[in-house]
This record gives sequence, structure tokens and C-alpha cells, in this order.
Amino acid sequence: MKASGVLKEYNIVGRRYPSEKEPKPTLYRMRIFAPEDVSAKSRYWYFMSKLRKLKKANGEIVSITEVRQRSPTKIKNVGIWLRYDSRSGTHNMYREYRDLTITGAVTQCYRDMGAKHRARTSSIHILRVEVIPTSKCRRPQVKQFHTTKIKFPLPHRVVKSNFQKKFSAVRPSTTF
Repeated sequence: MKASGVLKEYNIVGRRYPSEKEPKPTLYRMRIFAPEDVSAKSRYWYFMSKLRKLKKANGEIVSITEVRQRSPTKIKNVGIWLRYDSRSGTHNMYREYRDLTITGAVTQCYRDMGAKHRARTSSIHILRVEVIPTSKCRRPQVKQFHTTKIKFPLPHRVVKSNFQKKFSAVRPSTTF
């Protein structure tokens, strides 16, 4: 799977084909993050073959729905539990992000894992994603934004004016 663009969240429900032995097979629902529905279905069958010994040839997808975010204007703390394969082995990991949407946080996670751990998108398995309250956050890069007295400094501000002279005898002051 190529994690190009912002990922979308899909709920996919599938099952084994009905047979005389099992006329009503059990349904399996999975939450998949993928750029489009084609790669979401592909990831679904990949996980089903690993978890339930069910191939695409022996099963069918009952429904696929794209999940829309309820409040995409409110900032959230998102906790992501994942497993990824590195050059030395398989590792479990917990990461926290701040984003407006869950899909934005998962996209951030894929970018971050590629940058910091050189993990390919195909080797990253998202296990669980949850919106976390501020009291349960653990990571300092997320906790630093929880204070009410947060300030964002504006260093090196240069006032640009069309009426200023090109050359001046005095160096401009860029700190205020």
C-alpha cells in the first residue's frame, strides 16, 4: 500500500462464502486506514489471511463504508498502538499525536514512522486508534500544548514597507 495523500478510514465487513457445512458464516468487521477503497480491501484480505485463514478466493466483502469524522474542527489527542517490522525484528509501539481528525493523526504516524524508523507502509500494522483525554496523555511533545499559558514567539520579524529607503545607516531592529 502506498500511503500517498491523506489516508481515509474504512469499515469493512466480510465473510467466508456460504456452504453446506456452514450456511451462515460469521461476519468479520475491520477498521482499515488506506488512501482509497481498493487498497483498503486489499489490506482487509491481507489481515484476514493472517488472522482467520481466509483468502479472497474463499470469501466475499459484504460492505465497505468510509467513516466520516464527527467533529473535524476540534483538536484531539490521538493515541495509536501499532506493530511494525524493522530490519532487526518486529516491534510494538505506542505513539501520540495532536490533530483535527483521526485520519490526519494516522497519516502523521505513517509519515513519522517512515522518517524516524525507516519503516515502509506495508510493514506497519495499526492495532488500535483512540482519542485520548488530556489527563491520560504520556508524551511530552503532546503535553506541551495542554497548558493555558502557551505562547508562540515570533523571532526575527521584519517590517516590510514600500516607502522605506533601500539603504540605511542604521541596522534594522528585528526583535520586539
